[in-house]
Amino acid sequence: CVYVVFPLSCSPLCLYPWNQFEGKTSFGMSVFNLGNAIMGSGILGLSYAMANTGVVLFLVLLTVVAVLSSYSIHLLLKSSGIVGIRAYEQLGQRAFGTPGKMAAGIAITLQNIGAMSSYLYIVKYEFPLVIQAFLGVDNPSSEWYLNGNYLVIMVSISVILPLALMKQLGYLGYTSGFSLTCMVFFLISVIYKKFHTPCPFMDFAFNSTASVTVGGKRVGAGATVSMVTSQSIFFQTAYTIPILAFAFVCHPEVLPIYTELKNPTKQRMQHVSNISIVVMYTMYFLAALFGYLTFYGEVESELLHTYSRLDPYDTLILCVRLAVLTAVTLTVPIVLFPVRRAIQQLFFPNKTFYWPRHIVIAVTLLTLINMLVIFAPNILGIFGIIGATSAPCLIFIFPAVFYIRIVPEEEEPMRSTPKILAACFAGIGFLFMVMSLSFILIDWTSGSSKASSGH
Repeated sequence: CVYVVFPLSCSPLCLYPWNQFEGKTSFGMSVFNLGNAIMGSGILGLSYAMANTGVVLFLVLLTVVAVLSSYSIHLLLKSSGIVGIRAYEQLGQRAFGTPGKMAAGIAITLQNIGAMSSYLYIVKYEFPLVIQAFLGVDNPSSEWYLNGNYLVIMVSISVILPLALMKQLGYLGYTSGFSLTCMVFFLISVIYKKFHTPCPFMDFAFNSTASVTVGGKRVGAGATVSMVTSQSIFFQTAYTIPILAFAFVCHPEVLPIYTELKNPTKQRMQHVSNISIVVMYTMYFLAALFGYLTFYGEVESELLHTYSRLDPYDTLILCVRLAVLTAVTLTVPIVLFPVRRAIQQLFFPNKTFYWPRHIVIAVTLLTLINMLVIFAPNILGIFGIIGATSAPCLIFIFPAVFYIRIVPEEEEPMRSTPKILAACFAGIGFLFMVMSLSFILIDWTSGSSKASSGH
């Protein structure tokens, strides 16, 4: 078998139909699309993660995960450039044959279904609150328009499905830009609320002062920030690390965006990735910090629910809810594209583009995700389990092992520094997976799981 190696700037193998057109997506639109793929509902759980770990450990973990995500994208792009393939599943096949292709396709499918489920989970629980606030309903009854299950189905059919039926990912650049604008508004509002929320705050539901405990002290008007918590290194990290890893998973979207990038080169796509990661890293940290500084130990796993305890009819918070709902809704089509392509690669590998198949896969995926959202226990459980399994594979293990197998030994021997680093990178991913799953299992069996405690 003869392998043809293409320079980074040449056209990819004609065997892969999604690469048979010239990329026309601009640099800025590519940043929007990748940034939108990174940004999602994970930002709403970061303040809760910071409350569990303390500011210092949270910042260290966030920085490490961001740097490692950028490095893993470098490995993917290097492997892609050597063999002229811009599809995650096909890289797996080139490295390990059919098992590699199956592993990559399954991981992408599980990861992105978990992501889309978490996005629609927010729609399910926030949209009824927004409508309730608009109508001024204090005691909602059983009206259908206040039922989250009905609303998430309506949003899926009227907004997500039409966007998911687009033929190319680059068409969604404008909606991605608008989605990121909504999240910037969310961040600005979180910062604003920090300086306009009394401490201790008044719980709207009970009309009483909330009692907050951080580091063994009651938090009142002179509340102190917990830089490192006594439980950070052990059980509290069981959800923190997977949530952070899940928050930076964009790897299934990297190669499709690379394919549609105008004047594509490895360096140009790496710049797209680095800018997107830096912007999201900054937004993540600021949102987590100011959300935590607003509520301290009272912050919930879903930040917007905590704000509703202040005043569910607050105009700014109502606008923030609408912005977040819009942002996560517009992110779903971006995340659905790699899943659909993974399914096509697994079951229809040699088929050209066919509209009926394109539509049926999208409708089937959205139907499955809606069922998961309706029956999922809560958002933290989704983040914990999916982040602890698929995320390490897509961020750490697969890029590293694909790189080791694909890069010829004539170019980089097995004992060369790049391949040794890649092997260590894969080992980190495996240890991360085992550690996260072990912590979650211990937490559940001990009966102290946050996923079942109502957070």
